[in-house]
Amino acid sequence: MELLLSDTEIRILGCLIEKEMATPEYYPLSLNALTNACNQKSNRQPVINLAETEVVRALDSLRTQGLAMQSAEGVRVPRYRHTLAEKLHLEPAQLAVLAELLLRGPQTLGELRARAERMYPLADLAAVEEVLTELAEHSPPLAVQLPRRPGHKENRFAHLLAGPADLEAEERALAPEGARAQVMAVDDRIARLEEEVVGLREELAQLRQSMEDFRAQFE
Repeated sequence: MELLLSDTEIRILGCLIEKEMATPEYYPLSLNALTNACNQKSNRQPVINLAETEVVRALDSLRTQGLAMQSAEGVRVPRYRHTLAEKLHLEPAQLAVLAELLLRGPQTLGELRARAERMYPLADLAAVEEVLTELAEHSPPLAVQLPRRPGHKENRFAHLLAGPADLEAEERALAPEGARAQVMAVDDRIARLEEEVVGLREELAQLRQSMEDFRAQFE
């Protein structure tokens, strides 16, 4: 089963898993509650603003793929739930880590452990790494370790429910704002100038030493 979900479908699945595990008393979710969860400003990256009609279309697509369903058909307000655990045979720890990747994008082991704790207890970083290995070896693969970014010590991990990780899109999303980019450009220019000054000083010192050696020959 190859998974290639849209950004809206990704957000919906992440929210359904999160609410099921973190606040089970309010699960399954009504359309209004699900839309609010998708547009929530905390624990979301990026923050978005979906209309209920967009959520309905994405829910219909997920239901067609067997990844979500309407629960309690006979009640006055329809409610919705995910079916990832049944469809992909996932355990609670796997669901919790996957939900965080769906809700916030690529993250380190430490970030995943701290954020997934509200849904499922993870003993240590080794436990998170074990879960990520299980997701990576799943059929189909559900997670992947990303190449380490320059200047960063820790690897990050991403989900694969939207297909292969788009590293270029992520770098664009992480691009600094205009003012910060200007400051960085000035800082880089200053650093290059300082390096040039150091090099010129060294060359001048060498020239002075050469002149002194030359004069010494005639004394």
